[in-house]
Amino acid sequence: MMTLSLAIRNLLRNRRRSLATLLAMAIGCVSILLFGGYSTNIKYSMQTAYVQTGGHLQIQHRDFFLYGSGNPAAYCIAHYDQIIEAIRRDENLREMVLVATPTLQFGGIASNSVAGVSRTVFGTGFVAQDINSMRQWNDYHMRSGYPKSPLEGSAFDSAIVGTGLARVLQLCDALSIVRCPKPQQKASPQGEVLPADIAELALQETSEAPAIDNVNSRRIDLLVGSASGTPNVASLEVIRAEDQGFKELDEVYVQMHLAQTQKLVYGRSPPSATSIILQLRHTDQVDQALNRLEPILQSFAGQQPLTALDFQTLNPFYVQSVRLFDTIFSFIFLLIGGIVLFTVSNTMNAAIVERTTEIGTLRAIGLRRSGILSLFVTEGALLGVMGALAGISLALAIAGLVNSLGLTWLPPGGVEPLPLTLIVWGQTATIAGTALGLIGVAVLSAWWPAHRASKLNIVEALRHV
Repeated sequence: MMTLSLAIRNLLRNRRRSLATLLAMAIGCVSILLFGGYSTNIKYSMQTAYVQTGGHLQIQHRDFFLYGSGNPAAYCIAHYDQIIEAIRRDENLREMVLVATPTLQFGGIASNSVAGVSRTVFGTGFVAQDINSMRQWNDYHMRSGYPKSPLEGSAFDSAIVGTGLARVLQLCDALSIVRCPKPQQKASPQGEVLPADIAELALQETSEAPAIDNVNSRRIDLLVGSASGTPNVASLEVIRAEDQGFKELDEVYVQMHLAQTQKLVYGRSPPSATSIILQLRHTDQVDQALNRLEPILQSFAGQQPLTALDFQTLNPFYVQSVRLFDTIFSFIFLLIGGIVLFTVSNTMNAAIVERTTEIGTLRAIGLRRSGILSLFVTEGALLGVMGALAGISLALAIAGLVNSLGLTWLPPGGVEPLPLTLIVWGQTATIAGTALGLIGVAVLSAWWPAHRASKLNIVEALRHV
């Protein structure tokens, strides 16, 4: 107790230097916590987006994840409705699973006969009602989300396409898409006269071609290879174009009703699905759900090899992004920790130089070397505790202010601007880890100068001027 009292008095001796050290530590703590809050917001935003669109888990054919993109119909799940029913009968899974819905992926060619353009596409068939149920998941209370899908309640032949695909198929006017430039038509060189026979043929083709006055038509033709290898064609009504974030996906994406997709791929044969999406109540239930799913999938192993993959396995970009921000956070912590280390060390060294005579006096009246060491280490620990408390308070205040301003930002691959949110409050592990880390750095930086002070010769310390 006496050591603590003396340490406080010594820090108050030179208030300006102590305040400067505290300010440096507080700023470092604020920087770490604010960046941690920013990276946590990115993690939760990405996880929410992936769970709202693809669920926490997907049951697939064992080889679909690696080979299914080449021929989805070859790696389908037969009798998927029986698997879903078995999941719903399980007492534990019934409490964890919010949505269990089949999906069917396919590849094909979409064309707009009015504009005379076509494009290879990659699409998915969904149960429309389940899409909107999944989009309501918001376990982290994020201030963003997907709008309600218009596929629910729409006609059997309705479809949603990517904005890029709508642009390629020249559906921008029909779908009222803004910022959608039209292709520049190649013009004939001025003054050049076409030969008479070619001019007559062109005139004949123009007169025989259907008049392109139906610019508001939203219909496209979709050619899909069936499971048996025969081609099937469906005429679809595009009801909306949705930006998919990535140009490569945006220019090939088609979303349809599951029943329509199964009709295209399987015709009159028994329908199948490429995946069964499972959305859980909470993300921390993934491991428990996987354990409960294992015996259920084993019971169907005689018909087809099945596996369950979590959203992290299905979305490597999410894992890579989280690791990137974790690496940046560690680098920032080390950088600020080094600054704190030298700042506190400089403060302790200056204090030792000023108090050399005092150290000699304390040693002369019987204070042991361990007492000198503990005195200066306590001062460093006090600086660390007060700096961490000040930094935590400032970080919470700044985060609350930023969150209330309604600022937005557009993430890489994002479609709509997201609210800029710094998630600091409630992150107990991050706050405690940052505080303990800074206190540890402060104690470590005070220990070496304190160790040198405890080794001072008593007579030389008393003669110091």
